[in-house]
Amino acid sequence: MTTGATEALSKLGDEARGCRACPLWRKATQTVFGEGPADAKIVFVGEQPGDREDIAGRPFVGPAGALFDKALATAGIDRSKVYVTNAVKHFKNDLRGKRRLHKRPNVGEVNVCRRWLIGELDLVAPQLVVALGATAAMSLAQRPIKVTSSRGAAFEAARRRVFVTVHPSSLLRLREEEERRVAFEAFVDDLRAAVQLLGQPAATHEDVSERSGAAPS
Repeated sequence: MTTGATEALSKLGDEARGCRACPLWRKATQTVFGEGPADAKIVFVGEQPGDREDIAGRPFVGPAGALFDKALATAGIDRSKVYVTNAVKHFKNDLRGKRRLHKRPNVGEVNVCRRWLIGELDLVAPQLVVALGATAAMSLAQRPIKVTSSRGAAFEAARRRVFVTVHPSSLLRLREEEERRVAFEAFVDDLRAAVQLLGQPAATHEDVSERSGAAPS
């Protein structure tokens, strides 16, 4: 790991913690920046921090994060060797009684926050970026991406190779145990496929554009 890149990431995180470029900071506890080694070969990008991430100040430490960790371990991926972050660094939410309910960030909020994500990618310089869900894919590609049709595809965006899969939170919303089991196994298969792409050429942006259509999933 290069000391320079690690220090630069720390500095970028400090800058992000003072960001007031969109209103999301007003309802959030803090900025949740990415974490992981500065020389990681893979960067995983989610949508935004959830309630527990917002309180802890760390990405992927809530229920979806626990499922993500389990999937990584099952796929043989060491989380300590990958970099994890989100397309949006503040928790967008609506207060319902004492509960803060997740709200999906809009295109404008994603675009405003993109500078921090690109900064992370430029410093880490991974061989592969895994977009977990439509918001992450849209932020990277700067166009709507349908996860249902682009899942498992690799393409070039943000000067990086990007692999598309679902966000682990989508598995938590499944009601039937068998459905959750099958979905988890498919997610693990995606993670294994992503690792196998290291060192291989990716599809062109046009290839994925044909598969994705115009609307995010």
